[in-house]
Amino acid sequence: MGKIRVYKLARELDKSSKELVEILKDLGVDISSHMSTVDDETAQLIRGMFSEKEIEEESPQEKEKTKKTGGTKAKVEAKASSIKLTTPITVKELSEEIDRPANNLIKTLMGLGVMATVNHPLDEDTLMMLADELGISIELEKAELEDSRDDLRVGPEIIDKPEDLKLRPPIVTVMGHVDHGKTTLLDAIRKTRVAESEAGGITQHIGAYQVEVNNKKITFIDTPGHEAFTAMRARGAQITDITILVVAADDGVMPQTVEAINHAKAADIPIIVAINKIDKPNAQPERVMQELTEHGLVPEDWGGDTICVPISALKEENLDELLEMVLLVAELEELKANPNRLAEGVVIESKLDKGRGPVATLLVKNGTLHIGDALLAGTVSGRVRAMIDDQGNRVKEALPSTPVEVLGFSDVPAAGDFVQVLEDEKMARQIAEERKQKEHELNLHQESRVSLEDLYKQIQEGEVKELNVIIKADVNGSIEALRDSLLKLGTEEVSINIIHTGVGAINETDVHLASASNAIIIGFNVRPDSNARSAAKKEKVDIRLYRVIYKVIEDLKDAMAGLLEPELKEVVTGRAEVRDTFKVPNVGVVAGLYVNEGVINRNYQVRLIRDGVVIHEGAIGSLKRFENDVREVREGYECGLGIEGYNDIKIGDELEIFTYEEIERSL
Repeated sequence: MGKIRVYKLARELDKSSKELVEILKDLGVDISSHMSTVDDETAQLIRGMFSEKEIEEESPQEKEKTKKTGGTKAKVEAKASSIKLTTPITVKELSEEIDRPANNLIKTLMGLGVMATVNHPLDEDTLMMLADELGISIELEKAELEDSRDDLRVGPEIIDKPEDLKLRPPIVTVMGHVDHGKTTLLDAIRKTRVAESEAGGITQHIGAYQVEVNNKKITFIDTPGHEAFTAMRARGAQITDITILVVAADDGVMPQTVEAINHAKAADIPIIVAINKIDKPNAQPERVMQELTEHGLVPEDWGGDTICVPISALKEENLDELLEMVLLVAELEELKANPNRLAEGVVIESKLDKGRGPVATLLVKNGTLHIGDALLAGTVSGRVRAMIDDQGNRVKEALPSTPVEVLGFSDVPAAGDFVQVLEDEKMARQIAEERKQKEHELNLHQESRVSLEDLYKQIQEGEVKELNVIIKADVNGSIEALRDSLLKLGTEEVSINIIHTGVGAINETDVHLASASNAIIIGFNVRPDSNARSAAKKEKVDIRLYRVIYKVIEDLKDAMAGLLEPELKEVVTGRAEVRDTFKVPNVGVVAGLYVNEGVINRNYQVRLIRDGVVIHEGAIGSLKRFENDVREVREGYECGLGIEGYNDIKIGDELEIFTYEEIERSL
């Protein structure tokens, strides 16, 4: 049976929505507002009522005229000519189109329950309701702004003339199996240290860097090697020109190596193989080359067309030869772009910075990005306020193949989003808002509660068929990897549904969403704020915090299989705020603390949190009250604390003190 909204039926009958709502309520129809729906039978009843009423009110002459013109339908069609509007449209633009003051429109919208400003975009339903209240007839046309391509480019594609194209630096992706030396290779090339700051020495995020070789630039993208980051690696392959496949000479071709080969082949990208760790005693480069042939990569030395370079990233051997091969392949590919046009690119990484707001690393693929350009990236718009290159320098423009950190987005864009510069910032905002509204419609909610511990029991009892999960992480790349990994864990008994993801600390809103949606919250490299912790305790929402992705997947697998009975449970015993720092000779940096809650015990572990993100975990090196060493300090007191082997402590940081309790296994 079909349904129709009340306001649409009112417009059809040339009546006020409010009037129709009252009539329906008098008839005993259960509706709440003009946005409610009624079935076809009720709609036909109302149409009949108004037709009879209008015919009764007509004079004999008018009745005769009504018969000839087709009744009330003709009256509706005989209204003043319709005003044609193109959506999306803002309140201000609508006021100009229909020649009505914007403040009057805002008042009318408030009466309809819509809180709006002059720049508020109006969707189709809201426009229809507003037109009904104003007594005007409108025809809506959708703006054909987007084509159907995956990159969501707005408007027609710009065709570059051959004479406008100029050579650009190659974009190189470094792929390979975990622990085969990808990050070490980039360290050697960039003369930086990235691996040491990563949890467990594993690269967890994508970064883009530009280096200069023989007066020519090369842009490198570092993609994680673990299988959980397949989606990130695939994205890297799709935005790159050349792939460096790192294979350890002492380990050979592994499952993730094969995945990397398949991604590069699917994207039709040239592959250069870097056979790493040739300095090791058990290195077997020949065996690696033999294994590569089994996957369609035949080395040049063996009559094939795959360039293989034996290197040692650790000892910086043969790196010059590897880079020369990259430039050679780039020259053969004739990589070109038009710098004199509106920029297009891809979001490599994004995060929410407490001091700077939404920050995104963009890789410009074509055109030149300038300060002040209007940006559109998925459901987010903005204007370039500042650009910072990979060396930390502020720049005014970014040429093709250049990675830059961009400030000025209205929100955090998703990693992998296509970015486009538009001439009109207003259009960018409207399109972003429309895309965001479409996303909101996909949110699902449930009323019951679930926790990871009793998940198996609820599955067996048939109470849970779907596990809702909210993911919060420090960067978007981690969210994407977690989402794809968790979705693969679904079984016949239960499927995993990601209802919300976000960058930054777990907040009270996340907890309320989890409570309403029967979801658990997974925090990756982030912590809940104090309000979120209180709300979670009150609402009995299960929050799980992790620093390494393997543990997330492992826990969910065990829970779904009914094996989640941990021997150790983390217990947070205290929290303290860093109010000052002191450099002590032969000791390092000591934090002057005020204990906000709980107790600090000298034998417990400490976690350093900055802007909601976990920076470091370790042991307490020293704990003092005034000049005396103490075993513990309680809430409301000040103390001095040193973290063993760690000195990067800043005023305003939060310290979380925790320990582990043994929990008996239950059968």
